[in-house]
Amino acid sequence: MLDSDRNAGPSGPTTSTSTLAAVLTVSALNRLAREALESALPLLWVSGEISNLTRAPSGHLYFTLKDANAQVRCAMWRNRAQLLPFRPESGMRVEARALVTLYEARGDYQLSVEALRPAGIGNLFEAFNRLKEKLAAEGLFDPSRKRAPPRFPRGIGIVTSLAAAALRDVLAALQRRAPHLPIVLYPAPVQGADAPARLCEALRQAGERAGRDGIDVVLLVRGGGSLEDLWAFNDEALARAIRHCTLPVISGVGHETDFTIADFAADLRAATPTGAAELASAGFHAAHLELAALAPQLQRALQRRVDAAAQRLDRAALRLVHPRDRLRHADTRVRVLESRLQSAMARQLERARYHVNQLALRQRARQPNLERALERIATLATRLDHATAARLRAEQDRLGRLSLHLQHLAPQAVLTRGYAIARGIDGRILRSVKEVAAGDAVSVQLADGRFETHVDQGA
Repeated sequence: MLDSDRNAGPSGPTTSTSTLAAVLTVSALNRLAREALESALPLLWVSGEISNLTRAPSGHLYFTLKDANAQVRCAMWRNRAQLLPFRPESGMRVEARALVTLYEARGDYQLSVEALRPAGIGNLFEAFNRLKEKLAAEGLFDPSRKRAPPRFPRGIGIVTSLAAAALRDVLAALQRRAPHLPIVLYPAPVQGADAPARLCEALRQAGERAGRDGIDVVLLVRGGGSLEDLWAFNDEALARAIRHCTLPVISGVGHETDFTIADFAADLRAATPTGAAELASAGFHAAHLELAALAPQLQRALQRRVDAAAQRLDRAALRLVHPRDRLRHADTRVRVLESRLQSAMARQLERARYHVNQLALRQRARQPNLERALERIATLATRLDHATAARLRAEQDRLGRLSLHLQHLAPQAVLTRGYAIARGIDGRILRSVKEVAAGDAVSVQLADGRFETHVDQGA
């Protein structure tokens, strides 16, 4: 029960009280309407054409979704809008996944858009995701299989349509950044039923003719468009042809928000065709910047070399004289050297003379005195004669003494005194009678001779 009902008296009128209880503020009414709409209608898909599109500085999108008979305001918040894979534009037919709500401040009925896709391509998105998951599971998008394009390619191959605006953009970018690079075009349609097969064939030709055509990298490019327009680049065969290509492939398909299977399969993905050309020529562009940075250093180095050469030239100029002056200087130098040579020879000769004189003095000092030597020899001879005679007499005296002594000890002298020497038959001297027996022959030596005898009787 409302407070107004409780305050009414027993007999008071009930009609006016009920009327007062039903009065709501505009804010309350709009809040009730918003809650009723959001609870009654679930999250749903709504198709229509975009009009009055506004991109707020905050990143939110505001637009009207309309068909032939009606329209509804829509709001897409920045956290959702930045995830869109394409750029919405006025006049584009889309399908919006939205929540029906009401903007209370103005009382406007509107849709709060959660997701947005081009109209009629929901099945294409599903096919795109299925193919992407399949090829990713096979490892076709594995970063380890990606090949880095050469920093300084010899030439660039381009696979695109001759009538494509992307070709003009790529050629303009390459002309601006690396005008010296040769470019080889491998034309193929980029839209239509036969586009995937033609693109595969163009990639195959680029790989086979790379050596002959002198290219090191291939650009696969196409301008922007709807998902249906870019569908040729979501082909499985094209993705495999990119991976089987013998050259690194840089894809530049659509605008920055467009992603295709070819982008995932390519070795390098650029946001636009112009970006693909910039990536292919990045090495030359960076080298140009590096050379520009090195130019002042080179200029300073050259200036230092020129200054050093000029300094050496100045020093050489100071040493450069007229040949007549050089001859005069040479003649003077020769005369000086001649004088020095003569002086050196004179000094050397003087030293030689002095040395000879010293040797002569030493020779004379060491020369023997023959007279004194003869006198000494005569003196020594006399002394030798006296010494020899004295020695001879001394030795003769000694010999006489020894002879006398020897005569006393000689066996013959003993025999003369009446002794005899008995010898056995074997010639041994007999010193005992026990050494002979009866009948033994004995030789007896006397002073004046020897005789033989026999033993008659033993001891």
